[in-house]
Amino acid sequence: MEQYEPDRLSPARVAAMRRGLGRGRASLSRRSLLRASTGGALALGGLGALSGCGIPPAAKTAGVSSEDHSAKEKTVNFSNWTEYMDVDESGKGRPTLEAFKKRTGISVKYTEDVNDNVEFFGKIKPQLAAGQDTGRDLICVTDWLAARLIRFGWVQKLDPANLPHAYTNLSAQFRNPDWDPGRAYSYPWQGISTVIAFNRKALDGIEVASLSDLLDNPKLKGRVGLLSEMRDTMGLALLDLGKDPGKFTDDDFDAAIARLQKAVDNSQIRRFTGNDYTSDLTKGDLAACVAWAGDVVQLKADNPDVDFVIPDSGYMTSSDNLLVPNKARHKTNAEKLIDYYYEPGPAAQLAAYINFVCPVDGVKAELAKIDEDAANNPLIIPDQEMAAKSRSFRSLSEDEETAYEEKFAKLTGA
Repeated sequence: MEQYEPDRLSPARVAAMRRGLGRGRASLSRRSLLRASTGGALALGGLGALSGCGIPPAAKTAGVSSEDHSAKEKTVNFSNWTEYMDVDESGKGRPTLEAFKKRTGISVKYTEDVNDNVEFFGKIKPQLAAGQDTGRDLICVTDWLAARLIRFGWVQKLDPANLPHAYTNLSAQFRNPDWDPGRAYSYPWQGISTVIAFNRKALDGIEVASLSDLLDNPKLKGRVGLLSEMRDTMGLALLDLGKDPGKFTDDDFDAAIARLQKAVDNSQIRRFTGNDYTSDLTKGDLAACVAWAGDVVQLKADNPDVDFVIPDSGYMTSSDNLLVPNKARHKTNAEKLIDYYYEPGPAAQLAAYINFVCPVDGVKAELAKIDEDAANNPLIIPDQEMAAKSRSFRSLSEDEETAYEEKFAKLTGA
């Protein structure tokens, strides 16, 4: 098989890519769910709301396949988030996709039509609920939505025979989510780490090493930010209380809410934010905040005062995931594309451009050929110590999801 040869990017090109990322995936809000008050298509009632829209309740069934036309139709239709793929210096070519076509003869119709999980779910749910082809062979959605699609029986089980690199090279921290044990239906595209970021100049000598340091130090009053993503903020709060976000109880959740409510009542928290915390952190209006690692990588490149810390209690990891919808016309081609991005070469090229957590083991040496700084950045390639501190938010029942989101919405004032 022809070996993948990554582009050797100049330092100037790497810097340009990093600057461009401020407009891309790292700048998008990763909302877990629309709050109940929004009246969105995926309201907190979950199954009840879906049934009211003519969508059947969740079914614990395997995905539904159809005739696979991959052998005769050398194409794959891939829906992804904006700015979530490497591009060449012209800004138009996509080097890894072009290399995939050259090797396999499979063309990729690549569409950037995932702007928000809820919005995208609204696009595909009518066809999936009706047992129809969505026109997509591969989609990329965040873990909570991936879990829901699997639970509904709306995505297909993957064929391990077509995924030798993915099976071998998938990093241990992503192998066994409770919503897809052993990755039977999904593979992560990129990981999303939630850490504590700070502006060293704004801290003016104050040490921060944990969420408690942000919540309890009166010198930081009004200069602390938390994320409006329930799973990220509450996950760190649970860890700070010594609880495992993968195993917590209702009482644990309530204790974490009470802990944060006290900080809100004391005006310790400036605000709950999406990605718009980045400008406040850069300017120093926020001295410290809960942040996404992909953003921190970019901010650090432009502002040496911005840095991050991993609490001893751990940090939160989620993922954006690749799945094959029911009735996809080119399932085998989609699986070959998934597997391709688990080869170290293509994975390194992607990581150099995106700067999120690469879920592929063995990529560091290849990434160093492109960008040595990225290869040595634990926010992109977690070292063993950092990976050991990674924690994931457990799957929620429909009742839990409703209750927890309502409590969190009350906390944030949403």
